[in-house]
Amino acid sequence: MSKADRLDRLDARRLELEAEYTVALIDALRITASGKSGLFDHVGDRRTRSAVAPTIDNLNEMGQAIDKARETLTMPPFELQLQFLASRGPVGPQAVGEPKQAQAWLDRLASVVENEDS
Repeated sequence: MSKADRLDRLDARRLELEAEYTVALIDALRITASGKSGLFDHVGDRRTRSAVAPTIDNLNEMGQAIDKARETLTMPPFELQLQFLASRGPVGPQAVGEPKQAQAWLDRLASVVENEDS
């Protein structure tokens, strides 16, 4: 198999992983938007962290695989994961709650998906 074929297959796999990541993130955002906090780790509660850990671990594993493929393909890191990771962590007292933040993410992702479909 030629290098071009391997790169084509890797790029196809990257696209699949990015789609899977987006679906997993949207599922987690929907749960958070319905009132279950923890995805954005605003409070830092140990019990909440352990409850959401499998979701975060899954997203991190997929994100690392995506970034590895992107690096091989000489592409920049996966922007959606970078944005999500940057949105996690402690926030000030004036920040919106996790459910509202999750809904804002869902709204933004819905508009991105609509633009891609057009």
